[in-house]
Amino acid sequence: MKQLLHTPEGVRDIYNGECGKKLALEDRLHETLMHYGYTDIQTPTFEYFDVFRKEIGTIPSKELYKFFDREGETLVLRPDFTPAIARVAATIFADEKMPIRLCYTGNTFINHTSYQGRLKENTQMGAELIGDDSAAADAEMIALVAACLLKAGLSDFQLSVSNVDFLKSLIEDAGLDEDQEKELKELIKNQNFFGINELLEGLAVSRSAKASFKQLDELVGGYEILEKARDVAPSTKGILAIKRLEKIYDILCYYGMEKYVTFDLSLSSGAYNYYTGVVFRGYTFGSGDAIVKGGRYDTLIEKFGKEAPSIGFAIVVDELQSALSRQHITPVLHPEKTLVLYAGGREEEGIRLASELREKGERVVLMKKEMSKSLEDYQEYGRRSEICRLYYIAHDKDVTEYSLS
Repeated sequence: MKQLLHTPEGVRDIYNGECGKKLALEDRLHETLMHYGYTDIQTPTFEYFDVFRKEIGTIPSKELYKFFDREGETLVLRPDFTPAIARVAATIFADEKMPIRLCYTGNTFINHTSYQGRLKENTQMGAELIGDDSAAADAEMIALVAACLLKAGLSDFQLSVSNVDFLKSLIEDAGLDEDQEKELKELIKNQNFFGINELLEGLAVSRSAKASFKQLDELVGGYEILEKARDVAPSTKGILAIKRLEKIYDILCYYGMEKYVTFDLSLSSGAYNYYTGVVFRGYTFGSGDAIVKGGRYDTLIEKFGKEAPSIGFAIVVDELQSALSRQHITPVLHPEKTLVLYAGGREEEGIRLASELREKGERVVLMKKEMSKSLEDYQEYGRRSEICRLYYIAHDKDVTEYSLS
């Protein structure tokens, strides 16, 4: 019996209408990135392992797809764009002193365990603002995310914003050893507030530190929550983190994007340990995970040889498309597709008609009618192929138009 080939676990084929909608969505997102002055860049699908080594702060090594080249060097499929962009900034743009705005589109590959039920290959679109450490740069990136989601067709979404320095100030105030701190960070990442309180109750931690962590799950809301967070902050580092968020909010008001922002001071850097300041996530209905992830990474590019404070984000296109579908939002597609069908001996007329329609911006499929197939066969083919209308040039008749929608 002939074996049927199928895709490996965690990857899939995207075709017909879904593929068309995905490409249309990418076009709209890319247009927005261009409007904000970002320049396209493409990095390799695979890189040397060192670009994503543990010290960089990207995903764990066990979740990387690793292989070897002929010289025995370890290579990995790209799990994350930011370290690759950092490498480019430190090499190709090593002498650039002015801010650099780059944007990208491509697939990432993460070898999740099978029980997680997530795709192992995802399409991401993102932007990186390199060489600018200002609150204005932070606000620009958050505003750009909001602009992208609005352009995609979303109207109901939330951007959760925080500053990892606030959490760092709480953790430092607790005075934990390395193992205790690691356990606490994992609980924070998983938003397990009960577990956080339980852990601290069993440790020799000051009463004030415990009280601060007990309020962590309440530090979620609008601008007014920042005042409460100021009172919780145990040190100058924490207070400065809140002041930074206040400044970012003020600038977002100039963009008119403040209504999409919620502050969540319990938000951590997640899987990416290279974040150093503001971090943010984008959420909407119909998605089981964040559709946008981003933040500031002021020390990452240093690891590749250049000092350049930076901030960026990635939109997970597959998650965004899934959310749009569940909210019954259809992105504006490319022009409708037309089938020009001609009988034997009418080839010249068929080509001329197809050319005229293409010059008008239409997408045209040109086919010669086979004697063994009926007009109804081609109409059915057209419906399967998302063709909206059919022009038929018969042997002895003028052009006849049929609607297939």
